Amino acid sequence: MCTGRVDLAFILRSFQNRMDGVYIAGCRLDECKYITNGNYHALNMVLLGKKIMEHIGLNPERLRIEFMSSAEGSRFAETVNDFIKKVRAIGPIGKSEGLDENELKSKLNEIRKLIPYIKIVTRDKLSSRLKDPEEWNKLFGREEIETLFRELPSYYIDPEKCQACMTCAKRCPVDAILSGKNLIHIIDQEKCIKCGTCFEVCPTKFGAVTKISGEPVPPPIPEEKRTIVRKGKEK
Repeated sequence: MCTGRVDLAFILRSFQNRMDGVYIAGCRLDECKYITNGNYHALNMVLLGKKIMEHIGLNPERLRIEFMSSAEGSRFAETVNDFIKKVRAIGPIGKSEGLDENELKSKLNEIRKLIPYIKIVTRDKLSSRLKDPEEWNKLFGREEIETLFRELPSYYIDPEKCQACMTCAKRCPVDAILSGKNLIHIIDQEKCIKCGTCFEVCPTKFGAVTKISGEPVPPPIPEEKRTIVRKGKEK
């Protein structure tokens, strides 16, 4: 019912499903029906989405947002028809940009996996309320987006500090942490969405989770060395 519910994941999933364009229509800015100003959130999400599309090689004109009242049927029809013409002129998604189907799916899938991380990094700007359209394209800069992906963090559990308390494993939203009673925990880097939850919830007295940027993650500890032997149980 509100464009504020439009998530970047929905947009990327549409493109992943071979949609050539995505058009979003919302209430006029500052005329929010629910007094939540969700249309500003949708605007910022689209502005971010356009920059990310450009970063992975997709034409950002495939994504568009318009604001209007429910009484402006003619404006809705005009903007939709204009958008359709532009998308048709651009051509089929991926093919027009020189991306084959597998490459496009791979790039979109990787970005979708990172959405929680992207939202955390950009949350302040996503809550902006820019009224001047001339300011919209300045909200997210190209260098900012490139830095966002270049400095992508990874998280690693130090086997010397992990006490197998299972706090991080219970709180991980995607079950990316291999855990078990008296077993040193391991982060599955393929499943990890870079949300930083494990880093935040690891008890400070352990400090076992490390945030790594710009460096390779150490290899996981071998399975046979994961068992933690408590002092009271040592023979």
